[in-house]
Amino acid sequence: MVTLIDNRMIRDILITLAVMAVLFFIRFLIKLWLKRRDREDQYPNGIRPAVLSFINWTTVYAILLFVLFYFSDTRWMFSKLFAIGSVEISLFLILIALFIITLANRLSKIITSFLMPPLYDRYSLDTGLQFTFNRVFHYTLMVVAVVISLTTVGLDLSALTVFAGVLGVGIGFGMQNIANNFISGLIILFERPIKVGDRVIINDVIGDVEKINMRATIIRTLDNERIIMPNSYFIEEQVVNHSYGDSRLRLVVPIGVAYGSDVELVRTLLLQVAEDEKEQSMYVLNTPKPIVNFLGFGDSSLDFQLFIWISTPKAAVETKSNLNFRLNRILEDNGVEIPFPQRDLHVRSLDDRIIQKLKDK
Repeated sequence: MVTLIDNRMIRDILITLAVMAVLFFIRFLIKLWLKRRDREDQYPNGIRPAVLSFINWTTVYAILLFVLFYFSDTRWMFSKLFAIGSVEISLFLILIALFIITLANRLSKIITSFLMPPLYDRYSLDTGLQFTFNRVFHYTLMVVAVVISLTTVGLDLSALTVFAGVLGVGIGFGMQNIANNFISGLIILFERPIKVGDRVIINDVIGDVEKINMRATIIRTLDNERIIMPNSYFIEEQVVNHSYGDSRLRLVVPIGVAYGSDVELVRTLLLQVAEDEKEQSMYVLNTPKPIVNFLGFGDSSLDFQLFIWISTPKAAVETKSNLNFRLNRILEDNGVEIPFPQRDLHVRSLDDRIIQKLKDK
């Protein structure tokens, strides 16, 4: 009897290994065929990676399905692990539920990463709207997958009302912060006060919105660092969004010149700098036109401001640096002095003993 069981076990293992080898060999042949077709440029952009990803995961799921159905007549596969109400949960039911959920997650990633971007490009949707559609599609598909998996296992969803009530109380007391950030994330996705790709200022730090998750939003700074901000921050606090509505941004470049300088010449030179930068940069706009503002009379300089408009806030640092280089060069070439702060010290009187000590030294 023991020998018979051992022989059956060896046979099952060999059959399983043989099926796995066949599936991997078929996967290899398909990938080789796709590579040959790719050399002939017969696939549009984005299709081949989606097909390869689908083949890889199809192979894994095919092996899992074979194991489930091949060992469906074994006792250990259907043994009771625990019970929820009148439903006995076995390893087979757990694997089926995990199979449905993981398959839905994989399909969501394939569709949002490879199949939907060509549609977005066709209808010229911005990055933030694309991200919103991807999140809504993913959440919807996962909810459907969870409901299907629970139904497949045999759980009556109406029996979960008590559990849902307990969960609601738990969210109200112990998870209100998480629930607040989750709801805030949904508000951000639909109301879109910020969206992926926006240039924002968080606590005097400039960064770009990189990702909006269920609980937090990821901000990538200009130094390529990541700031993880709770979603509720963008609903409750004041946030500067340079990209909201209109992506145009006015740059203010301050400059001070020495007293006695020709202010009309300074204005002409500043406008010339703006014109030169506009010819060299694709970000400087023709309208509104650059303006020179005579700010006032400072302690040691005549203070001016050059107002110039750019098409995107992401070019602010580069454009402002270029303007400063040009300002320094053109003012120096035209003999306009850029002063530095000076303080004159006037000594009205000193004690005679102190004067004598200074003379002795």
